[in-house]
Amino acid sequence: MAVTCQQIISILEELAPPRWREEWDNVGLLVGDPALPVKNVLLTLDVTDAVVEEAVDKQIDLIISHHPVIFRPISNLRYNQPLGRLLHRLVKENINVYAAHTNLDNAPGGVNDRLADILGLQEVKVLEPAFREKLYKLVVFVPEGYEDRVRQAICDEGAGWIGNYSHCTFQVAGTGTFRPLEGTNPFIGETGRLEKTAEFRLETIVPQNRLPRVLQAMNESHPYEEVAYDVYPLFNQGKEIGLGRIGLLPHPQPLKSLVSLVKEKFNVGSLKVVGDLETEIKKVAVCGGAGGSFIERAFLQGADLYITGDLKYHEAQHAASLGLAVIDAGHHGTEKVIVPALAEFLEQRLSTLKAEINLILSEVDTNPWQVL
Repeated sequence: MAVTCQQIISILEELAPPRWREEWDNVGLLVGDPALPVKNVLLTLDVTDAVVEEAVDKQIDLIISHHPVIFRPISNLRYNQPLGRLLHRLVKENINVYAAHTNLDNAPGGVNDRLADILGLQEVKVLEPAFREKLYKLVVFVPEGYEDRVRQAICDEGAGWIGNYSHCTFQVAGTGTFRPLEGTNPFIGETGRLEKTAEFRLETIVPQNRLPRVLQAMNESHPYEEVAYDVYPLFNQGKEIGLGRIGLLPHPQPLKSLVSLVKEKFNVGSLKVVGDLETEIKKVAVCGGAGGSFIERAFLQGADLYITGDLKYHEAQHAASLGLAVIDAGHHGTEKVIVPALAEFLEQRLSTLKAEINLILSEVDTNPWQVL
């Protein structure tokens, strides 16, 4: 089955909707045509000249990156300048580029949740909440005998999640009435005749980013030609969305053990560390990328250790003055973990479309730093 760039974008934006980005950020389809048929997808942290060369060699149709290839507004497109040259090559080779940046940092299941998962943190919460996910109530009327099929379909697409419980719905029996008019092909009843039939009112809760898929699943699984349903906005509080995560280690351990663990799990050769290596660590905060602005937040949330990247000299001093241990694993080191996780997510979702898509992890190391 042929798949367009827009279909892949729609899947990506179920995980990390653009509205979850920070105000200053630039995400989405930054180069290309959403209608472009896509067979080969390259996943990378950054779009560099070497990555574009790799994309050309591997006949890539779409590059999915974490960092935006166009970050700040540009006033010209000069091919003798680095960015202009890179963009010219992308357009010339008909390669689309999509970026999921801070929306993917903020997203449940995104960069920061991945860091927490790798470290095995428990009772994980958002470090710096920005807002809560919007929730809706879906009510659909289903003929008797089809309620389980519809329930399964909508819950498989993300409806009915309350905390750690899935497939949460409520149903009540009733009688539905309708009169099929000329030109209809009713599943039950006859044209021009008022029909009364046993139905169930099935209701459940749906997060905003799952609503389009849930409605599609509802319509595809429902036997009626015209489905009767309602969608109500709720004031209930959904999941917290925001940067960073904080949680508990399964077992307390000294800072020096965490240093070794981070090196191994994040696959980084060197770290910068603040704090006494014998300090016992119980609660850990993480933030992918440049997270120096959240040092105070990590301390106030009771973290013993904060793991992030790109710490400045005075930020490290401030952490030391607070008695907060810090591991700086680098911008690249704390974000590259999302690339294979994103490929896994896409592979799972695209398999339901029976799409002939090749997901390729970039072999280019885009980390600009060498430690000598």
